Amino acid sequence: MDNPAEKASEETLKKIYNALNKGNCFRVEAGAGAGKTYSLIEALKYLINSRTTELQRKNKKIACITYTNVATDEIRNRIDNHPLVFVDTIHGFCWSIIQGYQKYMRNLLITIGDEKLTEKIEEAGGLKNQKIIYDLGYRKATETEIYLHHDNIIQLFTALLSIEKFINILKSKYPIIFIDEYQDTNIELAKALILQIIDKEKNIQIGLFGDHWQKIYDDGVGEMGSEKIEEIGKNANFRSEKNIVDMLNRMRPELPQMVKDPLSDGNIKIFHTNNWIGARRDGKGGGHWTDDLPSEESSKYIQIVKNQLISEGWEFKHEKTKVLMLTNSVLAREQGYSSLIDVFKFPDDYLKMQDKYIDYFVNTIEPVSNLYIIKKYGEMLKAIGIKTPRLMNHNEKKVWVNSLNKLIEIRNNGTVGDVIDFLKETQKPSLSAKIVEDEERFDKLKELTEFKDEPDKEFVQKNKKLKSVKYSEIIELAKYIDDKTPFSTNHGVKGAEYENVLVICGRGWNKYNWDQFLTLVRNGFPVEKKDFFNRNRNLFYVSCSRPKKRLAVLFTQKLSDNSIATLNNWFLSENIYAI
Repeated sequence: MDNPAEKASEETLKKIYNALNKGNCFRVEAGAGAGKTYSLIEALKYLINSRTTELQRKNKKIACITYTNVATDEIRNRIDNHPLVFVDTIHGFCWSIIQGYQKYMRNLLITIGDEKLTEKIEEAGGLKNQKIIYDLGYRKATETEIYLHHDNIIQLFTALLSIEKFINILKSKYPIIFIDEYQDTNIELAKALILQIIDKEKNIQIGLFGDHWQKIYDDGVGEMGSEKIEEIGKNANFRSEKNIVDMLNRMRPELPQMVKDPLSDGNIKIFHTNNWIGARRDGKGGGHWTDDLPSEESSKYIQIVKNQLISEGWEFKHEKTKVLMLTNSVLAREQGYSSLIDVFKFPDDYLKMQDKYIDYFVNTIEPVSNLYIIKKYGEMLKAIGIKTPRLMNHNEKKVWVNSLNKLIEIRNNGTVGDVIDFLKETQKPSLSAKIVEDEERFDKLKELTEFKDEPDKEFVQKNKKLKSVKYSEIIELAKYIDDKTPFSTNHGVKGAEYENVLVICGRGWNKYNWDQFLTLVRNGFPVEKKDFFNRNRNLFYVSCSRPKKRLAVLFTQKLSDNSIATLNNWFLSENIYAI
């Protein structure tokens, strides 16, 4: 079968190999589904096959810089951990170079603009002859040591690139440097690489692999361009079926992609709610909600669309379908844990389980309960931390069974406080030491009406609020954290792919306004709107390029005629539905 995507990929590799042979710095622009990592791996293998003897004789290596530990492990595995290539995260790579330049770093520390670190150094008696250490990424200073934050590593490496001696040392170790997901490179570091190495032709060959349309975080540079960088577009899409690839090409005509299977279909449906009659949100409680549907109506429309898609063969199972939403608050509302998130100031407290109660519930109580329900008792005991031989006594087993049955009942029908009180009484399973400590503190303070210390007051208020939440919300949160639901934020799926994707385009974050963005696509944008436009464009592109077979988009925000015209242009009028 004809595979145009494969042919386009082969052409890209030829251009990469040619650039490597000529010693040119280059940028591989690989759109969604293009197989960017494959091109990077093949480029590394090409260098391993052609340059190993030469580089090893000179005691030199190829560096490959990544932005996640997952990417680091994947690349290492796919090149069989070849000794010619040093693969590490950006922080690991930079620290491996600069850690030997203690004097330079000490001289630069006060110039990098880290006020928190400067304050800690002053508290420790000032800058002396301390050893500079990078370990866990926490700022700390003593009379003998200074511990750096993650940001400091990039700041120091960037500053050192202005020193000729440092560049020569870098070149002597790594004459070839690849950067994976280049668009996520720190802005100042990206500028320094271009100005100090690429533009000045320092004989360090830099290969950039990524896509500036998939830069969705504020601290990344986005596009890296220079007259000295050879641009190589990868015109392939191995992920999506034909109609979806055609849509992406209309959205991004400057990087047209060839589809893997020209005979494939691909289904697209775009829904908007302009026909809804009623008062839309007016910005009270936050202007970032202006022109969106009221939350209850938004939920109704999401369900209407889901029902429509189910009737057409969609399966809303987490293995097959993703529902993408802009904010964690909307996700929480749709999944049934909106009261829970109101307890916390920061999403990481519950999403990354930085709160000790959430950590205990998600990583202990939920696994134990679920394993008990499906009668995997051996695994359940391991989750609790009990070795099986210790439960040989029949009476003890009976006590555990009764306790777990009651826990399941309270878990389904009670509050977080009810679960905590029950576990305090039964110790089956035991509360964590951190929670026991907090519970003792709470018991001492909970009856007070006036507090000497504000932290004590906030602690009691938060604890009471958490304990009043229905525990069923913890169950739903745990499913989401464990990726057992179809839901995700738009930002959470970069690099991923799914059979079906439903994108919910509403308000809720002042950085994003889909109607304004779609209007700017049609009418153009002033220079001061460039960052806003790129931010919205990139997230919309990333969201719409995740599906393999089916894409649906629901706009709960009211859209202008110009926005509808943009949608007609990209998605075609026959795929646009007013509901």
